[in-house]
Order: sequence, then C-alpha cells, then structure tokens
Amino acid sequence: MTTPRREDEGISGEERLRALLQASRKLGALRDPEELVRALAREIGGLVAFDYLSLFLVDVLGEGPSWHILDVDHQSLLTPLAEVPLEETVEAWVLEHQRVVNHPPGNDEPAFPGLEGILSRHGVASLCALPLATVNRRLGTLIVASRQGDAYPAGERDFLVLVADQVALALDDAGNFERLRIAQADLTRSNESLLLLLGVGRSILSSLDLELVLRSVASSVRSAFRCDVASVVLIEPDGAYGRVFVLDFPDSRGFAREGKLIPVVGSALEEILRTGAPRDLSRIAASDPGRAMAEAEGLSTGWGFPLVGRGAALGVLTVARRGPDGFDGQELDLLGQIAGQLAIALDNALAYREIAQLRDRLAEEKLYLEDEIRSEMSFDEIVGRSAALRRVLKEVETVAPTDSTVLIQGETGSGKELIARAIHERGARSGQTFVKLNCAAIPTGLLESELFGHQKGAFTGAIADRVGRFELAQRGTIFLDEIAEVPLELQPKLLRVIQEREFERLGSSRTLRTDARLLTATNRDLAAMVEAGRFRADLFYRLNVFPIQVPALRERPEDIPLLVRHFVQQLGRRMNKRVETIPAETMATLTRYDWPGNIRELQNLIERAMILTPGPVLRVPLDDLRARITPGAPAGPPRTLVEAERQHVLAALEESNWVLGGANGAAVRLGMNRSTLQFRMKKLGIVRPAG
Repeated sequence: MTTPRREDEGISGEERLRALLQASRKLGALRDPEELVRALAREIGGLVAFDYLSLFLVDVLGEGPSWHILDVDHQSLLTPLAEVPLEETVEAWVLEHQRVVNHPPGNDEPAFPGLEGILSRHGVASLCALPLATVNRRLGTLIVASRQGDAYPAGERDFLVLVADQVALALDDAGNFERLRIAQADLTRSNESLLLLLGVGRSILSSLDLELVLRSVASSVRSAFRCDVASVVLIEPDGAYGRVFVLDFPDSRGFAREGKLIPVVGSALEEILRTGAPRDLSRIAASDPGRAMAEAEGLSTGWGFPLVGRGAALGVLTVARRGPDGFDGQELDLLGQIAGQLAIALDNALAYREIAQLRDRLAEEKLYLEDEIRSEMSFDEIVGRSAALRRVLKEVETVAPTDSTVLIQGETGSGKELIARAIHERGARSGQTFVKLNCAAIPTGLLESELFGHQKGAFTGAIADRVGRFELAQRGTIFLDEIAEVPLELQPKLLRVIQEREFERLGSSRTLRTDARLLTATNRDLAAMVEAGRFRADLFYRLNVFPIQVPALRERPEDIPLLVRHFVQQLGRRMNKRVETIPAETMATLTRYDWPGNIRELQNLIERAMILTPGPVLRVPLDDLRARITPGAPAGPPRTLVEAERQHVLAALEESNWVLGGANGAAVRLGMNRSTLQFRMKKLGIVRPAG
C-alpha cells in the first residue's frame, strides 16, 4: 500500500524538517546497509510517499558496489536484475552527473533503456533518483518509487534532496567508523605482530640452547596464529633427509612425531629448499610423503617457510590448521619475518653447538690421552716375527683401509688392543681419535652412559651433560674390549648404532648420528654364547664381519726373546737401570714356559726382574716358572742353551742389520758391551754372511 503524502494530512514543512533531523540522528548510529535501508523506510515513511526504497552504494563500507532494494509492503529485500549493464543504469548516471532524475522523465532528462520494463513489472508509476554525496566523496544513489502517478512534484523533490543529504551524512559516518575500525584493527594487529616479533627475538637472545630456542618459538607461533601445529624440520648433514626436530602439536593423533625422518627428494622440502620461497602445503602432490601424514592428522591448510642461513638451507618452519581457515597475506608476511629471525638464530646456535662440541671433545680427548699416557699397557709397537704373528699382521693390512667392523679374538693379555691400534693407524682415520673402552671394567648400570653419554639429571649423580664414547670417537675409531660383557638389555641399542649409525643420550629424546669405526675384542667364544642365549645372534653377525684370531704367546715362542729384550730396554729407561746381559739359561726357561697370562704376564715378570736386578745381568725369579713347567715338555725351537743363546744373538744382529755398536746396534739391543758381543759371536760361531 502506498504511503500517503504527508502534506495532504496537514503536516507542515517545519514539522517534516524536525522529524527528518530526528530520523537522521537514528540513521547515524547504524553501520549495516540492510539495517540502514529498513530504518530509513521506517523513519521517513510518514514524511514521503513510496512503495519501494533503494540504496545503491559504491564501496562505502569496504564491500564494493551493492544494491539494497526494499519492498515496503512485504518488508523484503529484492535482488537487482542483471539485464542492464551497471554503467547504463539510472543509479550510475545519477552518481556520475550528481543530478536528480525523475520518472516519467521531463523534456531535458535522459532516457534509460530497459527502465520502463523493470518499473512496469513492479507497477511503479513514479520514481525519483537522488545522488548521495558529501563535500568529500560520492557515496551512491537513493531512489524512492511509488505506484501513484506524479508522486514527486517539484516541492516533494526538494524535500527528498534534504532526505538524501541526511542519508549521505549517515552513510559517511558509517564509512568513517568502518575505516576507523579497520585502521584500529590493523594497528592492533600490527602491535600484536610487533609484540610477537619482539617475543621471538627475546626467545632467540635468551639462550644458545638450540632445542630450547626452537621449542619456545614454535609454541609462540602456534599460539599467536591460532594454529593446530607448528614445527621445525632441520636438514640432516647429508642433505638427503629432514628431521622433525621440534613439534608443537598438543592435539596430535600420533602420526606426526619428533625425530621423524622425511626424505627431501620428492617432498615439499625439496621445492622449498630449492626455491628458497614459502610453499602452500595444502597443494602438495598426492605422492608427497607428508601428504598421508597430514591427512591422517586431519590437517587441511598449511605453509612451509625456508630457514636459510649463511648461504645454506638449514631447515623449514611449518604451520598448519585443521579447519577450513587459511592464512591471509598479513599472516604469511609475519611468518616470513619470523622464519628470517629463526634462520639467523639457527645459524648461530648450530655454530655455537659445533664449537661447544669441539670444546667438549677436546676436553674429553685431553683427559683420555692423559689416561693413555699413564696406562701401563702402552706399547711402542708390535714385537715379533713369528709366522703366526705375520699372518695376523697381514690380515691387519688387508682390513685396515676399509671401514668394516672387526672382531679381534684371543686370550687375555695376548695383545688384542695393539692389533686394534694397528688397524686404526693403518686406516684412513689414523689422524682422528682412537677411543677405547673395556666393557668389563664399567658397572652394568653405567655402561650405557659411558657408550652414549647422558643429559644432566638423567639419573642420580648426573650433575652435568656428558659426552659418550661414540660421540668422542666421531670420524675416528672406537674400540670396545671385552664385548661379550655387554648386557643383553643394552645389546639392541649397540646393534642400532652399528646398523643405523644413530643413538640418543640417556635422558634425551634427540637423536644423534655417529661416524665412528667400530673395533671389538673378546677372549670368549661368542658363537657359544649365542647358542646359550647369552648374546644376541644379530649383534654377533654384525660384529663378526672380519674376525682376527690373535695367537697366544705359547703359539709363538720364537718371539719371546724379542719381547724380553724389548721389555728390558723399555723398563731400563723408565727405571734408569742398565742391564747388559740376559743369561742363556734364563732365556731358555722363559721360552719353555707356556705363559697362560700371555704377553701381559711376561711383561709383569720382566718388570719384577728389573726391580730385583742390582747390576748389569738380568735376574729373573725362575723358581715359580720351573715349578709350573711340565716335565718333559718340549723346549720350543731352541733345544739347548747354546742354541737358544745363538738364536737370541742372531735375532739382535739381524734387527740391527749386523751393526754391532752405536745407539741402534746389536750390543745395545742385547744389553752388553760391543767387545762382549764380539766375544760371544766368536764363541757361538756366528759370522756375518757375505754380501
């Protein structure tokens, strides 16, 4: 029903103006265009006759051009027809020319194609279109339409101009308010972004502990951006894999976990590292290894940002959400800035960690080498030239250039450690550290800590971080003596180190990698222990890649004279004693003894003899040895005392290339004067061979 004309009801012009001003105050409090057009219809419904009220706005509230057409009778909003292009509509013409347009048009007013048909379908007989503008900007067009003919004569149009001015002011206020709200929101967001960046900076500066820094930043990012997950993936040294180093994912379903290895080739990591640009993780290929994990966790949107240090890609910062909301441009810009800060911190932390590791290794190596210097088993070289020993040394020459695991077997005191050192010194790692550990000498509860290290607080007494032997032997060689004494519960971890080259310190979840060559030794039958269930078969097979059997001393009696002379000279320098003669009877007895304690027993006996010897002739306490020599036992290669002495002198002459005197001559090696040696040679019928 058409709204009646107010002047017909006796409302004066002053009253209409007063009512219009009151309506404008109400309109100024509205911000939504639909609410505005409904409120406008209510407020001016008693002042102007109309059946339809339309607002055409041009980006007043930041939403682009929009129509809001109200059917007064049905209080419903109509959808504008798209049959006429925007630039040909009456609204666009009024907005451009800032003139009032009436329908039916006057003589000097423009015609609009299609307008007659649209008005006819809605039964509109009169229309007035008025520009909405302030002194600062053009806002749109106001249209009132009525089914009555000649509803808007000149006087009514003048009043409608006043209505349009008030609506324009209300719209301008709403627009200014919206722009202010957006500006305040941007300022608030900018402040929040600045606070986040400052917080990240504080986290980075507060600690040089890489894991602590990354955990703090990941937690801040997840909270600030309302993400479900934030993680940092670090690229492994070989560049083939990325490891999930830090994962902040409180609601994880268990498919994503710290320590997980992600292959670089064929994954989003490859593109991010290659281009150095962020990557939309919601668009990764179905074949990407991370796609299945993301779907299993219910993650729908996510981004990866490269962490680029000094010329090298160090890792990737990732964020993801489960809901449909993506990341807008401002969020991506801010995340890019955080990734830049994090890359610098990561670069510095990695450099600090490397320096700290080198410092710790140097400190540990210093203590270790000092212990080695004090060790009584520190031989200068392997002494002997028997066939059995030559066979072992040939095997050493064969396996040393490789990085294969070697199992050295032999009786206690037979020189297994010297063989291990010989393998290390003749290999490519000879310039690196040789680390040894006697597994039988460490309490079972502390063996894991000795091998792999521990974190502070991992157990009672762990008052500081400790570097394990495998870390200490990085790029060098680790020698585990008495490997059979490793308890069954620790053997799987040792097997993992051999197979995967990785381990964790006690009390730490961070996986470390090792590049140490492993040499092991035992005096027990590992195969029998496997049969008895006291040693893991899979570990035995990994250790037994290249077995070396060190002969017992009784299997190489011809080396005993050489070893005796070696120990006499070595101990003589240490004790500041000069022993010139070793009686032939003494040498024969030493040769006949079976030496159950092998070389270690022989060395200890010679040391006791050196202590007891007051003059130049070695006095060996032979009574204990004679008591343990089986009657009728073969005397070894030398059958008589003279033969033993002759062999002893010949060995010294051949070693010195038949040079009698001097610091390296045979006389010094035998512990006698040159003239005494010449007399002995004559007595024993020893003549230098021709040539």
